[in-house]
Amino acid sequence: MNFDENTPIYLQISNLIKIGIVQGKYNPGDKMPSVRELSTELKVNPNTIQRAYSEIDKEGILYTKRGMGTFVVEDLKIIEGLKVNMAKTTVEKFLDEMDSLGISTEEIVEIIKELRRD
Repeated sequence: MNFDENTPIYLQISNLIKIGIVQGKYNPGDKMPSVRELSTELKVNPNTIQRAYSEIDKEGILYTKRGMGTFVVEDLKIIEGLKVNMAKTTVEKFLDEMDSLGISTEEIVEIIKELRRD
């Protein structure tokens, strides 16, 4: 994985995991890869993975069973909330970029309609 130098790696990995949960790569109740497995796969320090897991745990999306591993929360409302929040964040960034280009809401809607026809 290529990491962005401007964002801490643990946050990028947290986002990658959340995307995996929203997309169904990791389902409710699934056991997550171990810290060691994921650190080897992503070629990062295990402490970085542990920090990413810890951050997502604080958000209530993952939980840890001592001695058993880290798991995806089983509450579908939490996962749906994650999906909505991620979508809102993406749209907010998009709208900020459109504002910086001086593109009006009407123009944005027309551009989207044009692109979605394809």
